[in-house]
Amino acid sequence: MSPVTRAAVLGAGSWGTTFAKVLADAGCTVRLHARRPELAHAIGETRENGDYLPGIRLPDRLSATADPAEALDGAAIVVLAVPSQSLRTNLTEWAPLLPDDAVLLSLMKGVELGSTKRMSQVIGEVTGAGPDRVAALSGPNLAREIAEEQPAATVVACVDHDRAAQVQAACHTPYFRPYTNTDLVGCELGGAVKNVIALACGITGGMGFGDNTRASLITRGLAETTRLGAALGAEPATFAGLAGLGDLVATCSSPLSRNRTFGERLGRGMSVEEVQRTTRQVAEGVKSCQPVLDLARAHGVDMPVTEAVVKVCHEGVPVRQIVEEIMSREAKPE
Repeated sequence: MSPVTRAAVLGAGSWGTTFAKVLADAGCTVRLHARRPELAHAIGETRENGDYLPGIRLPDRLSATADPAEALDGAAIVVLAVPSQSLRTNLTEWAPLLPDDAVLLSLMKGVELGSTKRMSQVIGEVTGAGPDRVAALSGPNLAREIAEEQPAATVVACVDHDRAAQVQAACHTPYFRPYTNTDLVGCELGGAVKNVIALACGITGGMGFGDNTRASLITRGLAETTRLGAALGAEPATFAGLAGLGDLVATCSSPLSRNRTFGERLGRGMSVEEVQRTTRQVAEGVKSCQPVLDLARAHGVDMPVTEAVVKVCHEGVPVRQIVEEIMSREAKPE
């Protein structure tokens, strides 16, 4: 068992709550921070997060609080599990409370609007933590399946291998197998871009297209993710692994995927605003697609699938027109 025994998870949505359960099942003492006091109280009373993870009993090692100072007190691992576009605001509030040597672990899969920074860069900028303290977790991690203890694997990425191994030991359970990787850039990009590609897969699925279309989008989506990664100094092999292809396949294929489901509704003719009104879960790809495209353009990288998603989500271009545009692109070698 790792010497790490105390962890704080900031964000009590479905994935934050699930990962808090994983840490507790792995032997950590976990405090889960919920923004709403009534949710923290309900978790303590019922041992269940009825809002985001109904039907899943949470371990006794896990407690919930609405007080961030209480959650963070003495934590050796601080897990950040808020929507990516709200990270900077939340973290600015929490930064003075962070224990000095804690590992700061991002569960978020997005790129910040405006700055085009990855989540680890935002964490470093706001907290002043060195790169050796900032890690990210990425992989085919659909929250509900992991909460049900279905076997899954993931990647803990940090430029400092020892820190990655520390987190790995803290979240290794019989049903959850973490691997380590020092390619933080590649792991974060894989997690961010796959949400955008999943929106595209959902859109075409909602339009009635089948497995050939989805397989084509997954493959070309992986190609454009790898191109962007190469331009930013990532290891190409990362994109063939769990944080690349693994996460991409799960998110593009599963009905549990928020981004794919959001895309399906767009493909059936709903507007972005209409879909947002009907769901409480955040589809990260809707907001991240624009900064991902901005990042690609800044580095001269061609990302046609991402560009198509931006046009649908932010420029009001009809979905059918986008499919025609992609299919009519100039023929060239793979």
